[in-house]
Amino acid sequence: MWNTLIIEPMVNALLWIYSLVGNFGIAIILFTILIRLITHPLTASQMKSTAKMTELQKSKKWQEIQKKYKDDKQKLGEEQMALYKEMGINPLGSCLPLVIQFPIIIGLYQSVTRAMAASPFQLLDLSKLIYPFINVSDLIPLKSQFLWMNLGQPERLYIFGIGIPVLTILVVITTFLQQKLMTPPSATPGDQAAQMSKMMNLYMPLLMGYFAFTLASGLALYFVVGNLVGIVQYALLGKLDWRNLLPKKKTAAA
Repeated sequence: MWNTLIIEPMVNALLWIYSLVGNFGIAIILFTILIRLITHPLTASQMKSTAKMTELQKSKKWQEIQKKYKDDKQKLGEEQMALYKEMGINPLGSCLPLVIQFPIIIGLYQSVTRAMAASPFQLLDLSKLIYPFINVSDLIPLKSQFLWMNLGQPERLYIFGIGIPVLTILVVITTFLQQKLMTPPSATPGDQAAQMSKMMNLYMPLLMGYFAFTLASGLALYFVVGNLVGIVQYALLGKLDWRNLLPKKKTAAA
């Protein structure tokens, strides 16, 4: 089931794009853009959910509930969930696209490693995943070199004998930027949603950075391009606000 729904479509899409451009790094970049276009409705849904959450935090009714039940956390949580239902808010809506991306990330990693089959056994395994319309003999072995990277290995740029994980750094920075730009400052910093958002903004870049540092650089390339395309999507929808990167205090002062 996993191979049929995830691995086979990804492997074949990557190989088909590679057959057109002749460069696996560019194929990954184009594949990333394709995935972003396919998952655009999820991105739009995430933005809508975030906007509703901001509206709730600024509402007079929510502020009154916070004051009324400030000493009763259980009742406050119940009233908060009731208000979510009333306003049609899914508290996990802003996290859903990130959760859905994990199978894509795992699938892409497995697709990249399988597409770069080196041994006879790996080639045999790959041949079982290929659709009939793709001529494997014309494509394998893939050219895995892109810029300074071997896309099947963790990325390091060696300068004076020191391996610098350039893509890992870019993954952390672009993930942080995307998270901050897509999450408006909370009107009530102490509430549960705000705390969850703050934790996501902190831990997600580190988690993505760890994956980029330890796994194939083809995956890290996917992360960087995906983050940049996500920021562009957000800008095209008119939601981009660089003030979100500033601390709330400074933004208010401005």
